[in-house]
Amino acid sequence: MSADPHHRPSTSLRTNGNLLSFVLSGAKRSRRALALALVIGLAVPAHADSNRPPAPYAYKQLEDPRQEAEATALMGELRCLVCQGQSIHDSDAEMAGDMRHLVRTRIKAGESPEDIRAFLIDRYGSWVSYQPRLDRETWFLWAFPLLLLAVGGWLVLRRLKVRR
Repeated sequence: MSADPHHRPSTSLRTNGNLLSFVLSGAKRSRRALALALVIGLAVPAHADSNRPPAPYAYKQLEDPRQEAEATALMGELRCLVCQGQSIHDSDAEMAGDMRHLVRTRIKAGESPEDIRAFLIDRYGSWVSYQPRLDRETWFLWAFPLLLLAVGGWLVLRRLKVRR
């Protein structure tokens, strides 16, 4: 060893000569890197939600019971874009809260539920509605059940002919 206080021991195999210590020091570094990556990866979802307060009408009902009934009925027919299986009425996702606010403010302003649904479909696509319109993009959704019934009926008839 050198008497120089600033001298660092070399990690190269030529000068150190100890392969085991070289491999173990690399393993410690890779474990630290893996642990750091794991901590960062687990911390990312914690920052996924915003720190904004919810929209005013996300959880607050309209003062007029008739308007609130219209808004509630429409919110039950619109799909949450985040949850995908829930309506915006049932979802607690931030996006669903924003959409509830949008529905309630537009109902309060006098807009019809059909106009609001049309606006949301134009903005997010037909998928946002549980009752999509029949058009060139959604015809397959309407025709597919009939197609399945036809194929099933054909298979049953074919099976009955084989038995006779």
